[in-house]
This record gives sequence, structure tokens and C-alpha cells, in this order.
Amino acid sequence: MITLYSFGPAFGLPDPSPFVTKAEMLLKLADLPYRKDPTGFRKAPKGKLPYIEDEGEVVPDSTFIRWHIEQKYGFDFDSGLSPEERGVAWAIEKLLEDNLYWASVQWRWLDDHNFVHGPAIFFRKIPWPIRPVVETLVRRKVRQNLHAHGMGRHTPNEQLLIASKTFDSLAAILADKPYLMGAKPCGVDATLFAFMAGVLCSHFEMPLRTAAQAHKNLVQYVEKMRALYFPENEQKVT
Repeated sequence: MITLYSFGPAFGLPDPSPFVTKAEMLLKLADLPYRKDPTGFRKAPKGKLPYIEDEGEVVPDSTFIRWHIEQKYGFDFDSGLSPEERGVAWAIEKLLEDNLYWASVQWRWLDDHNFVHGPAIFFRKIPWPIRPVVETLVRRKVRQNLHAHGMGRHTPNEQLLIASKTFDSLAAILADKPYLMGAKPCGVDATLFAFMAGVLCSHFEMPLRTAAQAHKNLVQYVEKMRALYFPENEQKVT
């Protein structure tokens, strides 16, 4: 059985990391049996989650997990899509992972209110005398990463403008289809659900959530996907 190394459910989400949620949904779409292990972070090959272990083979990163599933189990996540549609799906996936993700990180980690009510839980096992120091160092690293990426060089309002354009585009592509690319779910749906569920999470106070909620089809999509694939975490987007 495949072992998926994750953080575990938090904030009303299947996992606080959208990349972990994406990987888990890929396993569900491929109908592969798996178990989750929340204790593997310290041994993560690339210092990040998720990664899987499959019959002794360790595969880090959600994208390489997808390719592993496709190559080992012969499952085509984009079956039925034309070459053009496959290209569009891949571009959307990278838009979510390499752009929208960083705007979400800004509000979760660098906004003091959201940090205290969110990521701070990851530091609870650290003894109190040194916990604030570790939190400060980690948040400083997050800020440096955001600046290096480029998103952190923008003001919060400028980041919101970029994210809003992303939501406009996603809503236009989804339109009234059941899934992003058509009548059945494909690989990019795992990514879209994971990242939009995080944005729409009511646990965090983010202008990104307000901007996303303006698109009813995105809200309904997240609620439907949660009910279908993660019913144990089912909740209405408010």
C-alpha cells in the first residue's frame, strides 16, 4: 500500500498544504489504496511535504507523484483531453502552484492575526522559551522566499489584483462545466480543488477569499469536490 506523508487535517481542510491535498486527490482519482502518515516531515527527501513511499520507492513532490502514478500504474489523469486541452490544463496547474500559492502564503504566514490562528500550531511542540525565536526565524525565511519569488515585492493590494485576475480567469474557464476541462475530472482538478479550498477556507481572514467568493461557480465547485472526495471534511464555504 502507498504511504502518503502529510501534515494531517487542519483548519477544516484535508491538509493545510494544498500540495498534500493535491497528491491525496490524485491517489483518489486513480483509485489507489493508500494510508496517510503525519510523522514524516523530518525525513522528507526535499525538506517538504508531500512525498509517498510505494513498495520501497520514495517519491517527493506532488508533480512527480502524479508522474509516478501514471508511469507505474498506467493511469492517464488527462484521458480524453486533446493535446491543446492538456497544454491548457498544465498551464492552469502552474498558475495555481507558482502564482496563486504565493499570494496565499503572504496572508497565512505574514499577517499576524492569521499566523496566530493558523501556522502557529505547527510550532506548539517547541518549548516556550525558544518558540518565539523559531517562529520569527521561520517567518523571516518565508518573507525572504516571497521576495525572491517576486510576489513579496508587491503591496498586498497589488497581490490582490493579481489573484483577482486569476479567479476571473479560472471562473471563465470553468464556466458551467462539471469539472474544469469538461464532463469528468482530470489531473488539474486535483490542483484546482486543493488551492481553491485553501483560498476559500473560512478559518483565515483574507481579501483573497472575498475576491474568490464573487465567483459562485468556483464556490460551488469547491463544495462539490469536497463532498465527492473529502466528505469527512465537508463544510459550506462562508
